[in-house]
Amino acid sequence: MKTRTLGPDGPTVSALGLGCMGMSDFYGRRDDTESQRTLDRALELGVTFWDTADMYGPHTNEQLLGRALRGRRDRVFLATKFGIQRDPEDARKRQINGTPEYVRAACAASLERLQTDHIDLYYQHRVDPDTPIEETVGAMAELVAEGQVRHLGLSEARADTIRRAHAVHPITAVQSEYSLWSRDPEDEVLPTLRELGIALVPYSPLGRGFLSGEIRSLDDLEEGDYRRFSPRFTGDNFQKNLALVDAVSALADDKGVTACQLALAWVLAQGEHVVPIPGTKRVRHLEQNAAAADVELTAEDLERIGATLPEPAGARYDAGGMQTING
Repeated sequence: MKTRTLGPDGPTVSALGLGCMGMSDFYGRRDDTESQRTLDRALELGVTFWDTADMYGPHTNEQLLGRALRGRRDRVFLATKFGIQRDPEDARKRQINGTPEYVRAACAASLERLQTDHIDLYYQHRVDPDTPIEETVGAMAELVAEGQVRHLGLSEARADTIRRAHAVHPITAVQSEYSLWSRDPEDEVLPTLRELGIALVPYSPLGRGFLSGEIRSLDDLEEGDYRRFSPRFTGDNFQKNLALVDAVSALADDKGVTACQLALAWVLAQGEHVVPIPGTKRVRHLEQNAAAADVELTAEDLERIGATLPEPAGARYDAGGMQTING
């Protein structure tokens, strides 16, 4: 696996990371045995930039990674996130918390679940509108000073928030949804990151699996899969977005690669400090994704992709979810 750095002076990580959320939550049934095989295979392939969060499960994804890392913690660059609290009685209910007291408590709990003495990259999962970013990042900086955390990150933050946070303590990476069907960061966030020397870590670089071409109807998703209720997967939007998927698949066929590999190669081509974290819980998908690091797209390829793809239909999240991004 090739490597990249999280910013010009940042830590070195695998060029493609592994989003672990779906192993425990949101995308259907858990299969910890298959997930363990996938994590083992990731290490074999050199995919060693792993991403989780305390709200995945909640908590069970961090616990899964904690078990998987026993005896080999030093082989993985581990990222986790805090800030979204889910109601223990109803996990669909949640609130955003960025208070300094919660930052410290959340980190302590994550360290215990992950069975480690440090987190390599600690993100604020969503910006708390009721707590100044300076206070949240100030508390996160204390964790760095104490050795509990090595690097700091933000997720779904707007450009001015990133600047304010970076003025308190260097921000190593910003995580945002970014793919061939979610290009919002290009307007303000990506230019800001390049100016400040901060990496972009795109999550859902495969459009929550839709860009793979393997999802042709809602029947291809398990009962309880959150995508069944996501705006881009429902109603007329689903059929409209199949046109985008078919265009990606046609371009991939011409290139002699899979749709997933083309989509990931496009994200990788957007900058040397862009490190996508495609998620999967299956070895087959992991192996296919990892091979994308070796796909080379020419300037002509990139121009053709940009000129060919239609705009996606539907919002990224439902109304409640949209209120929590760009904070």
